[in-house]
Amino acid sequence: MNVLIINCGSSSLKYQLIDSESENVLAKGLCERIGIPGSAIIHQPGGGDKITTEVDMPDHTTAVRLVIEKLTDAQVGVIGSLDEIGAVGHRIVHGGEKFAGSVVITDEVIGEIEKCSDLAPLHNPANLIGIRSCLEIMPTVPMVGVFDTAFHQTMPPKAYLYGLPYEYYENYQVRRYGFHGTSHDFVSARAAQILGKKREDLKIIVCHLGNGASVSAVDHGRSVDTSMGLTPLEGLIMGTRCGDLDAAIIPFLAGRLGVSAQEVVDICNKKSGVLGLSGLSSDFRDLAEAAAQGNEKAETALETYAYRVGKYIGAYTAAMNGVDVIVFTAGAGENNAEVRKLIGQYIGYLGTNIEEEKNKIRGEEIILSDEGARVVTMVVPTNEELAIARETVRLVK
Repeated sequence: MNVLIINCGSSSLKYQLIDSESENVLAKGLCERIGIPGSAIIHQPGGGDKITTEVDMPDHTTAVRLVIEKLTDAQVGVIGSLDEIGAVGHRIVHGGEKFAGSVVITDEVIGEIEKCSDLAPLHNPANLIGIRSCLEIMPTVPMVGVFDTAFHQTMPPKAYLYGLPYEYYENYQVRRYGFHGTSHDFVSARAAQILGKKREDLKIIVCHLGNGASVSAVDHGRSVDTSMGLTPLEGLIMGTRCGDLDAAIIPFLAGRLGVSAQEVVDICNKKSGVLGLSGLSSDFRDLAEAAAQGNEKAETALETYAYRVGKYIGAYTAAMNGVDVIVFTAGAGENNAEVRKLIGQYIGYLGTNIEEEKNKIRGEEIILSDEGARVVTMVVPTNEELAIARETVRLVK
C-alpha cells in the first residue's frame, strides 16, 4: 500500500509518499508560502533531484491538488493515478486528553480536534485544513490522524499537573501534554531494537534536539515524563524558544517594553532560545562555527543549551530511578558533534563513556559509548513520517 503523509502548517504543506511494504520513500516535497505571494512546490522523486515550481497556491486544497499532480506527473511522478494511494496519514499536533493513540479520521474526530485548537492555535487549525482539503479531493481514501501528544498520555498526574488550582485543570485542561511524541516513540523503540532488547525491559531517555527540542523519560515502554508542557514552549532552550521561564517575567517585560503579554509570549517563541542568546542564529551549525572562531555569545548559547539538556537528563534519571539508555535524535542530536560533546560533559557521572571518535559521526545509527559503559548512549535518526505511515497502515488494514 502507498501511504501519503501530510504535515500541514499555517502556510505550508510537507508531504511524503511511502511504499508501506518496502518502507521506501517514493517521493517527498514541500508546498511553501500557501496563500502568500511567491508560493512554490518543491518536489523530489525518490532518488531524484529536487524540482521547484513557482505556482499560485491560494489555499491548502489547491496545494493538495498540486501534490497529486506532481505525484502522478508523466515526467516527475511516481504513481500512475490517485487510485494508487491507499491511505493518508496526517500529523496532528495536539490531541488533548481525548486521544491517547492514532485514530481513523471521522466527522466526530474532526470535531474533537477542533476542540483542542485553543491548546494549539498555531497548529491544529492548519492540521484541520489539511484534513479537509484531502477529504475534498479524495473522499473515499481512508485517513488517519497521528497525534504529537498521544505517546505522552501515559504520564501520571504527578508529572503532568502544574502547581495551580486544580479547578484550572478540571475546567480548562491546563496541564502538561508534551510533544514530539511520534519521534520519542519511534526512536525509543528503534534504540531497543538496535540493542537487541525489548523496550519494555529498559529505562530510556530520548533527547529530541532540533530547532524545537524536548526530552522524554520512557520507562519500560511508557512515557512517564517529558519536557514540553501545555504548549511546545516549555522545557529546553530551543532554536528560537526560551524554554522554562519564571512566569513573572512575562508581565515584567510587558511593562518594561510597553507591549502586551501576548507580544512577550511571541518573543519567547520566535526571538529567544539560542537565537536570542547569541544574537546570531538559531542554527546550531552556525553557532558551533562561530564559537570555534571565538564568538563568546555563540559559545555561551551552546553551553547554556547543553547545560539545560544535561539537567533534564539528570532529572529524568531520578524520575525513573535509573537509566539504561540515552538517545540523541533530530537535527542537532543526530548531526552536531559539538552539541553532543557539550552535553556529554554533564552526564559522564552516569557512566556513559562516550568515545570521542564515535561522536564525530553525523546522521547515522551508532552506539557512542564504549563496551564497558554502564549507560548506553546512542544516536538514532528519527523518522516521524515512517512512524505515521506505520500507524496509518495498522489502522486501515
